[in-house]
Amino acid sequence: MKSEKIILFDGVCNLCNSTVQKVIENDPENQFKFASLQSDFGQKFLEKNQLPKEEFKSLILVEGENFYTKSDAALRIGRELKGIYKLSGFLFIFPKFIRNAVYDLISRNRYKWFGKKESCWLPTPDLKQKFLD
Repeated sequence: MKSEKIILFDGVCNLCNSTVQKVIENDPENQFKFASLQSDFGQKFLEKNQLPKEEFKSLILVEGENFYTKSDAALRIGRELKGIYKLSGFLFIFPKFIRNAVYDLISRNRYKWFGKKESCWLPTPDLKQKFLD
């Protein structure tokens, strides 16, 4: 069995929330746990790793002592999922600066394109065990 992985995401971003829901639906090994970047867990992680605590421009994938941001995080998550998402691992063939430029473009415009919630999304009782706080 693979080790547990934690995805930190912007809890008010509609794109981020729908991404979390897609990960949950397509995680056959139930290996991912989640926390919003705004949560206590997320804020402590950001502080510990000297990352911005108020600007959430990237989702973060935590694997043990390592963590990944931007396109590295997104593609690492995708290749662990079932279905077409698994093919995202092939995008690693593109240089990181190109992948991150596309990621940054989407990140800068995500609220405008996909909207924003007034507060963080709350998981259903069935999904509560997948969230750290």
